[in-house]
Amino acid sequence: MSAVLDHHDAHGHDHDHHAPTGWRRWVFATNHKDIGTLYLLFSFVMLMIGGVLALGIRAELFQPGLQLVNPQLFNQLTTMHGLIMVFGAIMPAFVGFANWMIPLQIGASDMAFARMNNFSFWLMIPASLILAGSFFMPGGAPAAGWTLYAPLTLQMGPSMDAAIFAMHIMGASSIMGSINIIVTILNMRAPGMTLMKMPMFCWTWLITAYLLIAVMPVLAGAITMTLTDRHFGTSFFNPAGGGDPVMYQHIFWFFGHPEVYIMILPAFGIVSQVVPAFARKKLFGYASMVYATGSIAILSFVVWAHHMFTTGMPVTGQLFFMYSTMLIAVPTGVKIFNWIATMWKGSMTFETPMLWAVGFIFVFTMGGFTGLILSVAPIDIQMQDTYYVVAHFHYVLVAGSLFAMFSGIYYWLPKWTGMMYSETRGKIHFWWSMISFNVTFFPMHFLGLAGMPRRYADYPMQFADFNMIASVGAFFFGFAQVYFFVAVVLPAMMGKGQPAPQKPWEGAEGLEWEVPSPAPFHTFENPPKLDATATKVIG
Repeated sequence: MSAVLDHHDAHGHDHDHHAPTGWRRWVFATNHKDIGTLYLLFSFVMLMIGGVLALGIRAELFQPGLQLVNPQLFNQLTTMHGLIMVFGAIMPAFVGFANWMIPLQIGASDMAFARMNNFSFWLMIPASLILAGSFFMPGGAPAAGWTLYAPLTLQMGPSMDAAIFAMHIMGASSIMGSINIIVTILNMRAPGMTLMKMPMFCWTWLITAYLLIAVMPVLAGAITMTLTDRHFGTSFFNPAGGGDPVMYQHIFWFFGHPEVYIMILPAFGIVSQVVPAFARKKLFGYASMVYATGSIAILSFVVWAHHMFTTGMPVTGQLFFMYSTMLIAVPTGVKIFNWIATMWKGSMTFETPMLWAVGFIFVFTMGGFTGLILSVAPIDIQMQDTYYVVAHFHYVLVAGSLFAMFSGIYYWLPKWTGMMYSETRGKIHFWWSMISFNVTFFPMHFLGLAGMPRRYADYPMQFADFNMIASVGAFFFGFAQVYFFVAVVLPAMMGKGQPAPQKPWEGAEGLEWEVPSPAPFHTFENPPKLDATATKVIG
């Protein structure tokens, strides 16, 4: 059937069609594309700030002895690096993707609650300023680790209160964004687009949004109890008053483990869009992918205490959390199998988005295997709080979430900006990042196996060589991301390069490729009429 858009449906009119100009366009933005752009730029700034803190950590660990920072500042760096990367970089970036792509993919004119969308973005700015500004408060930034465990949090200076306030604001932003995404997906799909015809990216975000609504209040509860312990005489986590610091861990990880999947499910969605496009085949086992995503979300609520095998848990509890953790490998394995089956006998080409997607599958699988190893309670007790755990979660969150984001950025950048990026520069960015990432984090497995604890500013000589290699790799990895912004993103945003066709990727399917590049300010003001596959518009 014809895939030509009715001009009226696409609104491919001039760019300024109802578009405000100047600073008002961004401050009062209610257009999903503008808000998506704001989220993506904000998250990149936070990625750079978090990256600078990480390089401070690695510079200190370049060789044994105390070089640059004292242990207190070192712990501030580790704590703030974690908080900024999780709440400032990874999560807002995926919300940016959701804002940009979900209305385009389901044929909606915009997000359901446009003004709330604006509010949920602008909440991130004061929250991030308060969080980053805690370095300049008396006593410096929080130094309790990003998990904010009691009793340390009860002993911190005023910056701890600032961090709690900032996380409350960010949590409110996440909840509003999630409500918006759920309502948009459930109520604003084009006629003919049933739930089981939606792109996988929409499915993964729908499930992620439910997870966010379920767990952000749990985090809010944990940090509010910390606040009342600090200032209002309660003793939730203070043993002197009959409290229990381990209770904090239970509450935190009941949030923290679903949070891990909040940061990886949208990545699965992006890869599920990119792989079929460059294999020029339909996604293998679409329905099983949807059910696997749902299964991961449900199971994520029953595995939290695998973070707590060393807290004196009874063996029965250890066994339950060990087996339930292993069970999560099944739906995750289904996804990896389906991506590989999609590629099998496909007409594959390796443009930059596909390189990132294949790189993601390879390196994320390694991170998954180390997670499976850590799910075994007796092994985890040996590895607890060592660099093996650091290596594991960076393989999942950097090689997982971040690499999938890069895949999505390269895939949709022509649609966002109307410009083709330089394929050569994209490939340089990919190989530079992939090699330096592995040089940084692979040696950490050996450091952890040898018993090097994390969050220590100093270490004995036997750990020196691998730490030096990891530090060098980290600096190379950091500079690769600066290169990405300067050589790939900026030229596209400034309109330099080849104009992008409406559909730059031959195998790409979905409604987003039915509108011109760059996507007009307003799209789908009238719901598009879909063909039987719900991927094309009938002219």
